[in-house]
Amino acid sequence: MGNVFAAAPQTIFDIMSQLAREHDAVNLGQGFPDDQGPLIVRQKAADEVLDGWNQYPPMMGLAPLRQAIAEHYMARQGLSIDWPQETMVTSGATEALAASILALVEPGDEVVLFQPFYDAYLPLVLRAGGIPRFVNLDPKDWSFDEEDLRAAFSSRTRAIIFNDPLNPAATCSTPQQRRIIANLCNEFDAIAICDEVWEEVIFDGIVHESLFSLPDMRERTVKIGSAGKMFSLTGWKVGFVVADRALLSVIAKAHQFLTFTTPPNLQTAVATGLRQSGELLAPMRKSFQASRDYLSTGLKQLGFVVLPSKATYFLNIDITETGMTDLRFCDRLVREFGVAAIPVSAFFAKDPFHNVVRLCFAKKKETLDEALSRLTAASQKIGA
Repeated sequence: MGNVFAAAPQTIFDIMSQLAREHDAVNLGQGFPDDQGPLIVRQKAADEVLDGWNQYPPMMGLAPLRQAIAEHYMARQGLSIDWPQETMVTSGATEALAASILALVEPGDEVVLFQPFYDAYLPLVLRAGGIPRFVNLDPKDWSFDEEDLRAAFSSRTRAIIFNDPLNPAATCSTPQQRRIIANLCNEFDAIAICDEVWEEVIFDGIVHESLFSLPDMRERTVKIGSAGKMFSLTGWKVGFVVADRALLSVIAKAHQFLTFTTPPNLQTAVATGLRQSGELLAPMRKSFQASRDYLSTGLKQLGFVVLPSKATYFLNIDITETGMTDLRFCDRLVREFGVAAIPVSAFFAKDPFHNVVRLCFAKKKETLDEALSRLTAASQKIGA
C-alpha cells in the first residue's frame, strides 16, 4: 500500500506538455481553454481579495455558494437539494473525488471503473485499499455491454465511479445506460460516485441528467461538479459535492483532513457566477461547439477519421489506418510536426486499445489554424 503513489508513473499530461515546450508545439493535449472565463466572475474574485474576508471560511463552504449550488441544480436539472445538509465545497473536483473515495471505500471493497477513465480514479481507489474491477467501453460508440458490467459487480462491490459526460470519450450517457447502472447499484447495494464536471460543457442541445435525479438513487449517489470546468476557470480548483446527508457527513470528515476549505474569494465569485449561470453558460457552450465543429471539419478535410464529440473540450481521432499505436503517433506528432495530443491508451489500467488520439479544441481560432497547418504536413507523411 505504501508504494501506491511512489510507483505511479509520470502523467501523460506532464510528458506531452514537456515535449510541447521542448519542440515549440501547439499544445492540444492538456485540457484547458484559451478563454479567461467570465469577466464578472473574475472581477468578483479580485474585489473580494481586496475588500472581502481572507481568513478561513467554514469547512463545508460559504453559505451563499452552497445555496447557489442548490439553486443552480434546481434551475438546470430540476434537483431538489437541501443545501445545509446536502452540499459541500471542495478545492476542485479531484479533491471531491479523493474525499468521497477515501471516506466510502474500505480495504477489500471492490470499485467498478469504466475504461478509459480520468487518471486520478485508480490511484485513489488503490490508496483507499479498494480493489478495482474494470469494464471496457466499446470505442465505436463508447458504450458498455450490460453483461460485462453485471459481471464486474459482486457482493463485495462498494461503489462504481461514473464519469458523465465522459472524458476522454466526449460522450454523454443515455437514459437506458443510467437505468442499467442504477439497477445494479440497487441490486448490489453499491454507491455511485458520479463525476459530472462536464455537465455544462455539452453540445447539440443535449440536456444533462444525473443519476442523483432518479428516486431510487438519491440516497446512494454522490454528485460531483466543477466550477473550473463550468466557467472555464480550471486553475481555480473549486468543486462541489451533492449527496444525501448520511453520505455527505462521512465525506465531509475526509474533506476536513485533506484541504479543509477553499479560498473564500473564489467561493464568493463562483456563487456570483452560478446566480447568473443562465446568461453566462449558454454563450460559452455555443463558442466551444463552434470550436469543436471548426477543428472537426479541418481534420476531416485532411483525411483524419474524427469520432463524434458530444461534450467536454475534446474530440478524438481514430488512427487505425496509420498502422501506428497512439503512443507512437503522438510522439511523432509532437517531435516531427509540432502538435501535442494525448494517446487515449493512457486512460487505461489494463487491456488498452491503441488506436484513438485525443485533441483539445477549446482554443482560439488562430491556435487551431496553426495546429491544422502543421497537421497538414503530418497527414501527408504519416498516413491520415
